Amino acid sequence: MKTRTRTRVLAGSVAAGALFATLIGAAPAPAAPAAPARPAAVHGGASVLYAYSPRDDIRFTVEAVAAPFTRPFPGKEGKDGSPTDARGKVTVYHYSPEYQVTGTSEAEVDCLVTGGRTATVTAVVTKSTVGDVGRRIGISVQDGVRGEPDRLGFSWGVANIDPPNLDPDGSVAKPSAGTCMAPAPFTEVTKGGFKVVPAPLPPLPKA
Repeated sequence: MKTRTRTRVLAGSVAAGALFATLIGAAPAPAAPAAPARPAAVHGGASVLYAYSPRDDIRFTVEAVAAPFTRPFPGKEGKDGSPTDARGKVTVYHYSPEYQVTGTSEAEVDCLVTGGRTATVTAVVTKSTVGDVGRRIGISVQDGVRGEPDRLGFSWGVANIDPPNLDPDGSVAKPSAGTCMAPAPFTEVTKGGFKVVPAPLPPLPKA
């Protein structure tokens, strides 16, 4: 009987405490923090059909993830970088059966911005068999839906030339692309594909 009485008293005390908290407007327990939103990203690899070299084997891989404010500008070390800073890698493979030549390049991603199913990525070439080390290249990707093919554009294909300035060999100069600058995705993916994970631009750091 004593045990049952104690149980009833304890239950009554808990109920009274809950009612008292309700009457005085006690604040509810803090909610668990929301899971962080996924960062903007592009993942995948594909072969593309380039209109001006339809027989060539041209392949791209893009692995890019947003990393806002992680790349301070030169001379500004310790300070904020850009909201579109990113990390990752781009590789390019191009085989020309006409000339029996293969070109390959690897580049370190420095910028990424997304808008719906489309993303632009820039990367600085770190390894190359075609002499582009140190040049920034621009890549655009469109993630196809409802049966549409994925698409990709690249800065040296139809854009980003500088006619007034000639290279030493007399060819038209192709300067580095600006960060996150790339043409529209003008080629069609024929094999493989890309996944674009869109995300809004992050808020600027507080001063």
